[in-house]
Amino acid sequence: MSKTPFLIATAFALCATTLFAAHAEARERSRAVQRTAQGGNVAVERSNARYDSQRQRSWQADGQGNASAARSGAISGANGGNAGYDRSAYRNADGSAGRQGSAYANGPNGGTASTSGGISRDADGNVTGARSTTATGASGNGYTGSTTVSGGTVSHTGTCTNAGGETIACPRGH
Repeated sequence: MSKTPFLIATAFALCATTLFAAHAEARERSRAVQRTAQGGNVAVERSNARYDSQRQRSWQADGQGNASAARSGAISGANGGNAGYDRSAYRNADGSAGRQGSAYANGPNGGTASTSGGISRDADGNVTGARSTTATGASGNGYTGSTTVSGGTVSHTGTCTNAGGETIACPRGH
């Protein structure tokens, strides 16, 4: 009886085991949680052949009607793109509240986008806020805009430019 089929099967099994073990090791995930009576936080990280990501969240309250929370996260793709965000919010015992945040994205072919802003309400119920956004395509065309709210009035301005920086008409979405 020939030992060749047995040797081929053994070699295949060893190679397959090595490949599957390497694939399993390429995936990683961790999670950390801490909680107290006044708040806590959670952090998660993931890593594999396609992307690396991380996110965190935290919160706290004092039992008197004041509370706050924050979140953030980021991801990087194997193809070179990445994105992230930061957000936070609060509420006070006097009725005032607010939130703010920012986000960004960078495409693997050169496109970018970012936005940031916030909105708040004072103890009397007056609301004010603003948000700004910029985006640039891989071709160099771009958009810059801002939105504000104050005294019940919302206003928006936006400008589109070509790769040379000249103002152009903004295309409408479908």
